[in-house]
Amino acid sequence: MNENILIIDDEKEIQNSLSAILQDDGYNTLTAGTGKDGLRIIQEEPVNLILLDLFLPDTDGVEVLRQIKSIDSSLAVIMISGNATVEAAVESTKLGAYYFIEKPFEPIERIDYMLLTIKRALEHQQLQRENLALKKKESSKYTMVGKSPAIMRLYDQISKAAPSKGRVLITGENGSGKELVARAIHQQSKRASKPFVEVNCAAIPQELIESEIFGHEKGSFTGASRRQIGKFELSNGGTIFLDEIGDMSLTAQAKVLRALEEEKIQRIGGTGTIDLDVRVIAATNKNLEEEIEKGNFRQDLFYRLNVIPIVVPPLRERKEDIPLLVNHFVHQFCSENGKPVKELEPEAINILKQHDWPGNVRELRNIAERLVIMVDSDTIAAANVLSAVHINTHTPYSEGPKSLRDMVDEYEKNIVVMELDATDHNVSQTAKNLNVDRANLYRKLRSWGIVKSDN
Repeated sequence: MNENILIIDDEKEIQNSLSAILQDDGYNTLTAGTGKDGLRIIQEEPVNLILLDLFLPDTDGVEVLRQIKSIDSSLAVIMISGNATVEAAVESTKLGAYYFIEKPFEPIERIDYMLLTIKRALEHQQLQRENLALKKKESSKYTMVGKSPAIMRLYDQISKAAPSKGRVLITGENGSGKELVARAIHQQSKRASKPFVEVNCAAIPQELIESEIFGHEKGSFTGASRRQIGKFELSNGGTIFLDEIGDMSLTAQAKVLRALEEEKIQRIGGTGTIDLDVRVIAATNKNLEEEIEKGNFRQDLFYRLNVIPIVVPPLRERKEDIPLLVNHFVHQFCSENGKPVKELEPEAINILKQHDWPGNVRELRNIAERLVIMVDSDTIAAANVLSAVHINTHTPYSEGPKSLRDMVDEYEKNIVVMELDATDHNVSQTAKNLNVDRANLYRKLRSWGIVKSDN
């Protein structure tokens, strides 16, 4: 579809001549003689770009620009005027005008220049909107999900820590979501519009970690064929996330400590210093106090980082979040893979809740992705889950091959037995907790030979 260009100008002759030029170049045009009419059209019609006169009969063009940007900040606006002041041009640019073009639009060279400017403005606008969509999509990947008491306490800690300048040390098991916590702190801080730069200290070879963090000058060591900007420098004004900091070498730890103390860094091979304004968030799955005892981690760096300690709970301590988490992941992967939205049977979710999840949320996420890809049906059944994950139960598997029906029956029995244990063998309460009919549950118990008094 051709782009729609709105011309806001009180001169009919200008409206007509611009419309003719733009239509010849393949654009659709809309026209308005006042700022009020132009704002109405923007809210009623799809508009891709606006040519806005600086002087209008009912209001100032700069004021119209301000209102346009409040409606849609990404909308491309080119100001036009025959006698604009420098002050007006500067003010328009500050408010987000893409460019300023002077009237008249003759000779032909000026028309060509105007058309080129319009083309570039539309490309710039498209790029802005694609970047915004990408940021929203990327942000959804790092959404924290859950309503359990454990995760609510974590949300509260994040909300208190985020607005401050304090350094944060996040601890927790692998796959528990430490990176999500770091990103949430950054997004809720005053630095949210600035860079968030992640450094995985465990994934970078120890001989390269200093170069990665602090950068280096060309020729500073063998293989340094060009200057490299370090992660600290890239994150200036924003947040640096030092993930798995417990795996950082003692030499690199000493340099990080110095950077935190002096708020300055120096590239390897460099002579000058670079001032830092960086919020530091670190994370580890190790017990750093034990690492200090072993001589693997600097105590002074630990105290520098551990201003605000945050512990991320493992998934086994917030199993009530599993239904929300798995549905979030299933919807995410259905969208990414172009599949219809799948739903999980209640029994399938119950089975997931019995697992201990040693790999935490990361393991659950992987299982959800596997189910989305491998299950053809729009409904994910208990049998699908059983084939995707091994669930620890009180009763071990029996030897020899089993049918899928036998496996489902065995897991159903194990779930019921566990719930009976939890309710002190109260059949009525067990039926209520499992959301099944009490009479049906009692018949199953009898068929399994489980003789318990019906309290």
